[in-house]
Amino acid sequence: MKQFLSFVKKEFYHIRRDKRTLFILLGMPVMQILIFGFALTNEVKNAKIAVLDNSKDASTLALSSQLEASRYFDIAQELHSQADIEKAFRAGKIKLVVVFPQQFDQDLSHFNKSQIQLIADASDPNVATTLTNYATAVIMDYQNRITNERKLPYTIKTEYRMLYNPQLKGAYTFVPGVMAMVLMLVCTLMTAITIVREKETGTMEVMLVSPVRPLKIIVAKAVPYLLLSIINITSILLLSVFVLDVPIRGSLALLVFESILFTITSLALGLLISSATNSQQTAMFISLTGLFLPTVMLSGFMFPIENMPLPLRVISNVVPAKWYYHIASSVMIKGLGLAAVWKETLILTGMTVFLLAVAIRKFKIRLA
Repeated sequence: MKQFLSFVKKEFYHIRRDKRTLFILLGMPVMQILIFGFALTNEVKNAKIAVLDNSKDASTLALSSQLEASRYFDIAQELHSQADIEKAFRAGKIKLVVVFPQQFDQDLSHFNKSQIQLIADASDPNVATTLTNYATAVIMDYQNRITNERKLPYTIKTEYRMLYNPQLKGAYTFVPGVMAMVLMLVCTLMTAITIVREKETGTMEVMLVSPVRPLKIIVAKAVPYLLLSIINITSILLLSVFVLDVPIRGSLALLVFESILFTITSLALGLLISSATNSQQTAMFISLTGLFLPTVMLSGFMFPIENMPLPLRVISNVVPAKWYYHIASSVMIKGLGLAAVWKETLILTGMTVFLLAVAIRKFKIRLA
C-alpha cells in the first residue's frame, strides 16, 4: 500500500509541476459550461409522439393520419388515459403527446370550434418548441382545408404545456451535455498521456522493476485525475445551479455517483489509449480527434440521434457519453431515480470493466 501511495503522490507532483495541464483540468470545464450555457443553442426536427384520442371520430382520425403522414412525426404510441401520459414521458420514448378531448368532431361541427392539447417534453426546450410548432402547423393546415371545403368559420384552439422546462431555457439541455463532454475529454486526454510520458522520459524502467503490480501502477495513474474530476463535477454543478439556474430535481447523491462512474469509464478509456500507444502526440491525437467528434455528434445533446442514419445510431451505442447524457438529463431535469436509469448505469459499468481489463492486458511489462 505504501508503494501504491508513492505512485499516486508522484502523479500529483507531475500535475502540479505542469501549470498548463492544471489549467486545462480545472479551467476548461468552467469555461465550457459558461460558453455552452449562455451562448449556444440547437435545433431538432423529428421525434416519436403519442396520441390520446378521447373522441375517436372522423376528425381526430383524420388529424392523426395527417400527423403520421408528416415527415416530422412518427406516432409511436396510442394512449388510453391521462395517467398514461406521464408514464410515456418517463419511459423516454416520446417527445410529444397530442390530446384530443371528447366530442371533438361534434364541437367542431356544432360550435365551429374545438381544442387540442399538445404536451411536450421540455427537458430539451428546442425539441419541445420545434415539435409544437410543427404540430400546430399541421393542425392549422387541416383547419384551413376543412374551412375551404365547408365554408364555415371553424376554429381549433391549441393549448401548450411544457414539462420539465416551462421557460424553455437552453441551459437545461447543454449542462448535462457539457458535463458529459468535459468529463470524457479531460479525463481521457489527461490519462492517455500518463503512461506514454513515462515511456518517453525513460522512467518506465524504474516503475517496472518496482514491487508494485501493473494493475496498481495503472490505478495509481488514474487516482489523481479522478480526484480532480470530482472537483470539476462540483464546480459544474455549482455553476449550473447558481449561475445558469438549472435545477437538480432528482437525487444529488445519485447524480454524483453516476458522474463518478462516468469519470472512471473515461479514465479507463484514457489508460487503454496510453497503454496501446508509444508517443504523447499519438495519444493526444487519438483522444482529441477520435473522441471529440463522437462525443459531440453521437451523444445526443447537440444533434438528435433519432434523426441519424441507422449505421450512426448503432455506432452511438458504443459512445459512453451518450449513456451518461441520458442519465444526467433524466436525474437533473426530469427528477427521475435509479429505476429509470438502471440500464444506462449497467452499460457504463460494463464499459468500465471491459476498458480496464483491456488496458491491463495491453500494459507491457517489458519495454523491448
